[in-house]
Amino acid sequence: MAIFYYPWYATSAHDGAWDHWNQNSHRPPGDLYSRFYPARGPYSSNDRAVVGQQLADISTAGIDEIISSWWGRGSVEDARLPLVLAVARRHHVQVAVHIEPYPNRSAETVLQDVQYLATLGIRDVFVYHPRDIASADWAAMRPQLPPGMRLFAGTELVGFAAAGLFDGFYTYDFINYGSAKFSRLCTQAHVVHLLCAPSVGTGYDGVRAVEAAVLSARRAGVTYDNLWTAALAAKPDMVTITSYNEWGEGTQIEAAAAHHGYRNYDGAWGLIGAAAQTAYLTRTAYWTGRFHSTP
Repeated sequence: MAIFYYPWYATSAHDGAWDHWNQNSHRPPGDLYSRFYPARGPYSSNDRAVVGQQLADISTAGIDEIISSWWGRGSVEDARLPLVLAVARRHHVQVAVHIEPYPNRSAETVLQDVQYLATLGIRDVFVYHPRDIASADWAAMRPQLPPGMRLFAGTELVGFAAAGLFDGFYTYDFINYGSAKFSRLCTQAHVVHLLCAPSVGTGYDGVRAVEAAVLSARRAGVTYDNLWTAALAAKPDMVTITSYNEWGEGTQIEAAAAHHGYRNYDGAWGLIGAAAQTAYLTRTAYWTGRFHSTP
């Protein structure tokens, strides 16, 4: 059970400048790069107290592993990885890395990445947009992976993941590759001995952030429940959740508060007010419990 996690937020008070909350010309703290307003307010991902609260959320929700966004050596996300690792250990949560499509990424640079990440104790690596690199190049890299390292391809093309000698695949995008496709994808994966890790999510709303003009309504929790139901029916090896805190795209399960001009979680599973703020965390605990109790 794993969830995509974003350690890229910064505030002027904590870091000297805003980052991500101000993307696409937004002006925090009143005007955020999000359709929702975090219950913690706009925060810094470099604040140990905040990261501790987030990992406590994740652990309490029954999630075993976070998949931390990572944009290569020397990136902000790389600099914050030691903090994420240290706090996650305290909460008994494993840390994986989501290798994003950083400039000049290649099979050779990813090999160097995973060798470095292995020294930090990371054993699961998820590769976003792996089809930017030929499957033959991934396959050639495979024998050089550190012992025990598992590589997951972010793709709906199971054949590509198999040809690239990945250990498994995940979809991340739960809109185009959602509930109707989970069973077929997991069946295909298991035939070729790949791990199936379909991605479920709450909904998508990047309108205010000026992200992709796609809308997937949360429907008071129905969207999330339907995806979870389909994912468990597909007999996956792992379920991946999009996301803990991708606020710009509005996929987050992190607590959100009522704030003028922003959406909130009121109505989700019949909850209102303070109880609704953590509705998606609470519901995630229900679904992870179902997953962990499945024979």
